[in-house]
Amino acid sequence: MALEIGDQLPAFTLKDQEGNEFDSQKELAGQAAVIYFYPKNFTPGCTAEACSFRDHFEDFTAAGVQVIGISGDSEQSHAKFAKRFNLPFTLLADAKGQVRRMFGVKSALLGILPGRETYVFNADGILIKRFKALAADPHIRMALRELNKL
Repeated sequence: MALEIGDQLPAFTLKDQEGNEFDSQKELAGQAAVIYFYPKNFTPGCTAEACSFRDHFEDFTAAGVQVIGISGDSEQSHAKFAKRFNLPFTLLADAKGQVRRMFGVKSALLGILPGRETYVFNADGILIKRFKALAADPHIRMALRELNKL
């Protein structure tokens, strides 16, 4: 079942790009977060999206917001991706798609690609905005717009 506006951030645990366990309940407690799901590291659209989040990272941190990227790639792939593009935020490996299903992220392009969706949670862990678009750029603009309303 897909997350809806007003839903609580689900509890999940995944490995980050350093191989460390990321527990959503501990890491995001009392903090606003932008969690974005993307199809694959090193693809043009996903690279553009990650670099855009990187370029606006100070805007997010100034607002006390954590940025988390999630895809089905491995921790090792995430580490290479983060290093190559100097990504200062957490990337999580969801190889089995368990968290993607938990959030209700649908596939794109006739089910061929994992979907691209962004979720904005306030500091209480409540979902305040959910949006999807095939292009990467709208995700950053929409997330910043919602966070500026807080």
